[in-house]
Amino acid sequence: MTRRLVVEADGGSRGNPGPAGYGALVRDAETGRVLAERADYLGIASNNVAEYSGLVAGLRAARAIDPAAAIEVRMDSQLVIRQMSGEWQIKHDDMRRLADQARAIVDPATVTWTWVPRADNAAADRLANRAMDTKTAIVTDDDTTQADVPPVSDTATSAASTTSAATDPGSGRVPRPSGAGVRFDDESPVTLVLVRHGETTMTVSRGYSGSSEPGPPLNERGRAQARAAAALVHRVGRDLWGDIAYPSEVLASPMVRTQETAGVIAERLGLPVRTEERVKEADFGQWQGLTAVEIEERWPGQLEPWHTRADLRPPGGESIVDVGERLRSLYEELLTTERGRTVVVVSHAVAIRAALGVAMGAHPGSWSQLRIAPASLSIVRLFADHRHEIAVAGAPSEGWA
Repeated sequence: MTRRLVVEADGGSRGNPGPAGYGALVRDAETGRVLAERADYLGIASNNVAEYSGLVAGLRAARAIDPAAAIEVRMDSQLVIRQMSGEWQIKHDDMRRLADQARAIVDPATVTWTWVPRADNAAADRLANRAMDTKTAIVTDDDTTQADVPPVSDTATSAASTTSAATDPGSGRVPRPSGAGVRFDDESPVTLVLVRHGETTMTVSRGYSGSSEPGPPLNERGRAQARAAAALVHRVGRDLWGDIAYPSEVLASPMVRTQETAGVIAERLGLPVRTEERVKEADFGQWQGLTAVEIEERWPGQLEPWHTRADLRPPGGESIVDVGERLRSLYEELLTTERGRTVVVVSHAVAIRAALGVAMGAHPGSWSQLRIAPASLSIVRLFADHRHEIAVAGAPSEGWA
């Protein structure tokens, strides 16, 4: 018998646009019991964007509980209900993007779309207002109903099954979690979850596999690593790093191995994959496909300064500084479009080193000292003042997280 779930969702904006947040909950249709709650602060956004964000969060939570369940959505927004049911067109770009995310989670034709009076949507409205009041995420799950999430490593620890935050009564601000970078404002950052692709034959042979070729696919171990990484990413904003919003977008390098890894992660999150050229691997030019020993034999004394000086280019290729400029450009764009959101970026060793190095403001010659294992996760939080924050996540494939 097919299980039936009810998603109640709402969103609000104090100013329209203004400080905004959403709330959503999932109920068992038979008992009315609340199985999951989701809410988050969005920064400055419109009321309609907040309502769509609540819908997306509610659908994700429902799919996490039971991917095969029949879903009824109840909202007091006639706009969202009629647009998602196909009665009205969606003309606004931000709303269209969020509607596409909802469609990627579940086929709208299989959902029952129900408009309800505002008074009947009070639970979701209260969650949205809590998120706006505290400027933080709320994630509550009934542990007996959630789909199993496989452990990623023996050392991975859970902050709590319920994540919320109260305002610091002395400052009026939401307290930052233990170990977070020191800040004295309430600025909402962009969070990037950087994931390296899983293992390939070139990973094993230690060849320089750059962006001038599509490159090899994942091998069997690489596919397993991608699944482990997906399980860990799925926990972001749920029971790990609870102050971070659950991912709302997946970007991937155009290379075969990153597209495959991103596909596994995106399926777990219920999101589409967007290809982003700026996160592709370095172009190694004539070094493509060669090992370090082979490069040293043919271009003596060039490989080490490529790593340590960082401004040297291989014949026909890119320097590490060049890669960093690509990532810097992406950072600036995301800071204007994705504030308050979490974006998963599936990329490569050199590109992720550059992404971390740029965020830290470290000299490019030091970036090569960062270890980026296959299917590893690193978290960067981008702030408008460029005082960015790095969180060490780890590599599920190597038993640490």
